[in-house]
Amino acid sequence: MLNIDEISDYRDLLKDFYVQKKLKFPLYSYKMMGQKLGLETSQLFRILNKTLHLPTRCVPLAKNLLGLKGRASELFEILVAASKTKSESKKSKLYSMAMSLRDVKLRKLNTNELLFLSKWWIPVVLTAIEMNGGVAIVQNLVKQIMPVVSEEQVQEALRVLKELKLITPLASGRFAVSPVNFTSAGIPKVTAIRSYQNQLLSLAQNALATVEPSKRNISSLMVCVDDECFEDLNNMILEFRRQIQKRVEEVQKPNRAMQFVFSLFPVTEKLGNG
Repeated sequence: MLNIDEISDYRDLLKDFYVQKKLKFPLYSYKMMGQKLGLETSQLFRILNKTLHLPTRCVPLAKNLLGLKGRASELFEILVAASKTKSESKKSKLYSMAMSLRDVKLRKLNTNELLFLSKWWIPVVLTAIEMNGGVAIVQNLVKQIMPVVSEEQVQEALRVLKELKLITPLASGRFAVSPVNFTSAGIPKVTAIRSYQNQLLSLAQNALATVEPSKRNISSLMVCVDDECFEDLNNMILEFRRQIQKRVEEVQKPNRAMQFVFSLFPVTEKLGNG
């Protein structure tokens, strides 16, 4: 299905939903979809063909039909409002709001690229090279990275980054760095991902003991939740991640690399209904 982050007209999302549903269930009809949205068949036909807009009363039903929640739900409402307004200035403002809500572009790691996550310092070396303007002097990188790494570990990282084409040599002697956000979604190499996350948790534990509080922020909360709250907290973490990624995109001259570790885990068993 279409990604809401890739569309400008909300009706494309509805049309794609109908087409995908029709492919899966040939008997699915405009009438059936219209009933879910509280619309007559003719109304839905005109909406999907962009000669009519979705009535305001139907927006919540549409979001429910499309399974939109949180940021995606808010983005859908803004796109509906932007499509309906006749004021160019208001339309421009609404589309600007929509752009600020769009997700960052992610690149999925293939099996070979999981090597990138095999050692915690490999992503750090990549980040350091980017901060250094493409300069990759091993001795200087060793001095930059914390906790301490060896020259051999930095050289290993450079070899991996070159193999994966995440850094490319330039005529000037510097490296071009691939500016990309990674996601492990869809990769069946759970062990590699868990290993990397364990390394990050160890780094956080080390920072708690070795980095002064003014240079870090490590905190925790103990909370009691129900199923709905748990789902909301998960969505809030995802939204916070997105906001961080959006914010760091604005940094023109970074002078340090920071590692975020998000953790939400149970410390009691779930109580039964009784």
